[in-house]
Amino acid sequence: MKRTRVWLAALIAVFALIVAACASNEDEGPTAGTGTTAATGATGETGIPTFTTIEEGKLTVGSCLDYPPFESVKGGVETGFDVDITNEIASRLGLEVVWVKADFDTIFTAVAGDQFDMVAAASTITDEREQVVDFSVPYYNALQSLSVNTQETPDITSTDQLGDGDVVGAQKGTTGKIWAEENLVPQGVEIKSFTSSTDSFRDLEAGNIVGVINDKTASVEIIKDLPSLEVVQDIETNEHYGLAFSPSNPDLREAVNAVFAQMVADGTYATIYGKYFPPDSLPAEFAPSS
Repeated sequence: MKRTRVWLAALIAVFALIVAACASNEDEGPTAGTGTTAATGATGETGIPTFTTIEEGKLTVGSCLDYPPFESVKGGVETGFDVDITNEIASRLGLEVVWVKADFDTIFTAVAGDQFDMVAAASTITDEREQVVDFSVPYYNALQSLSVNTQETPDITSTDQLGDGDVVGAQKGTTGKIWAEENLVPQGVEIKSFTSSTDSFRDLEAGNIVGVINDKTASVEIIKDLPSLEVVQDIETNEHYGLAFSPSNPDLREAVNAVFAQMVADGTYATIYGKYFPPDSLPAEFAPSS
């Protein structure tokens, strides 16, 4: 959405003003730490809003942890784009990340109920979800896709070819499932729900369903070792991912937004992005300020 660039520009401008204001109070010195204390940026800048977390010194983060390249577990260690973004944010806030595996279908009500501080799970910002949680500024632009089993249905290349008797998989609680229900059910397509996105692709590989509607970036990563599966159609939905917070903790969200603006401005975001995606595909709104 166009608001992405506006949000980031505003955050960077606000951050600069805060730093200038705080410079006149240097005799007080920054208060490092977490909990009810103010946090400090990695390079010593002050001005991060005061915030609290469920457990002092820790950022408890809910995630599915099975959605590469955004978040997954390899060798017992959390890895992925969302993981690196979260770890960098936490580091700048002086926090240690504690990951909590959660079902995506209930993850927003869980964070709204203060079961964890933040959700980092490739979560699209939607009006419906904003009735339950507060989102950070957007941190990734996404689109949906259709994947098929080319050994089973080599002629299907578009959702327009789907109809009565076809079964398509989608993960519970996702915008992919919402899109499928709104656009494919009227065509006579049955939607099969999965708790885990990876399970939907296993079902597709087994020939139990005709296709999977899922975020394209994750789909490409999930099927890279499944030669019978292929992403055959991009579905432009103008989606943007955000980190989700309980409405009862707006200060933490604002602190995260502030350090995220730092990360974009100083090029840290671009570096993390280039680790997982083609660097030349970096959207302009996430490019370093200099």
